[in-house]
Amino acid sequence: MAVTILAIESSCDDTSVAVIRDGYVLSNLIANQDIHMLYGGVVPELASRAHQVNIVPVTHQALIKAGINAEDIDAVAFTRGPGLLGSLLVGTSFAKGFALSQDIPLIEVNHLQAHVLAHFILDKDKKNRLPSFPFLCLLVSGGHTRIIIMKSQLEMEVIGNTIDDAAGEAFDKCGKVMGFTYPAGPLIDKLALEGNINAFRFSKPRIKDLDFSFSGLKTSFLYFLRDRLKEDPDFIENNKADLCASLQHTIISILIDKVVKASLLTGISEIGIAGGVSANSGLRNEMQREAEKRNWNLYIPELRFTTDNAAMIGITGYYKYLRGEFSGHDITPLARY
Repeated sequence: MAVTILAIESSCDDTSVAVIRDGYVLSNLIANQDIHMLYGGVVPELASRAHQVNIVPVTHQALIKAGINAEDIDAVAFTRGPGLLGSLLVGTSFAKGFALSQDIPLIEVNHLQAHVLAHFILDKDKKNRLPSFPFLCLLVSGGHTRIIIMKSQLEMEVIGNTIDDAAGEAFDKCGKVMGFTYPAGPLIDKLALEGNINAFRFSKPRIKDLDFSFSGLKTSFLYFLRDRLKEDPDFIENNKADLCASLQHTIISILIDKVVKASLLTGISEIGIAGGVSANSGLRNEMQREAEKRNWNLYIPELRFTTDNAAMIGITGYYKYLRGEFSGHDITPLARY
């Protein structure tokens, strides 16, 4: 008998709803909130209000696109955390109400775990290539940078973590210093294609084991620009592409060096990347080159499954449904999970 999951993702500023049936994505819709670009970052109160406006119509359209009715849903999966508490409250409350109205189970999902499980989303129109276990995954996003060993779909071990800022923060905050709008990562990626990766050198942190640190890089970049702007007020404008290329190359080098080290230490050659920063073309290309050199089996999710989306919540909910891992209606969202 088919298992159909309605999935709700509302951890930050995107309202996303998906329908997953037996691991296959039937629909995956996202309502963006462009207003945050005006403020240089996500404003929590504005985000939660927008979720309240978007969640019902997005759910309605997701069901229509999937070609099903509310009565066809077997369970509701939702992001419990981590994320913005106000945004999570909207998604959690809606999921509870939907589950109660249909008398179906409720499934809580860890947003970070779901990013990794994006590798297991199935598409009926494509040849699906799934990782084998154990599987080593670099999870890299705006708020998190981790190296994870997946022993099964729902059993994971974190072997490397950021001790301060995440890679996505480094992209956005360095971009802000250059005068870019939020989020800066995609623009840096675009401009980097036109620049010289060796034009400028920025310091790399010396962090033991498999942990990460990007606060020193941000400081180094800030002081570098401060000194150059004293000599030439137009330095950023005149060197924008080279600055982006050199900065991106430094961040990617830090990430890949740790993945290589993790692979050598664990002996795992099933390698993947996940999270919003995994959409970065430079990172994807460098990981491909490294995989060819080291004979890795590399897995990179489709771009639509790298940023925050409900399909990844749905596939995680699907595997939890198969194991009977359901939540009570007294459950509350967690900003830190």
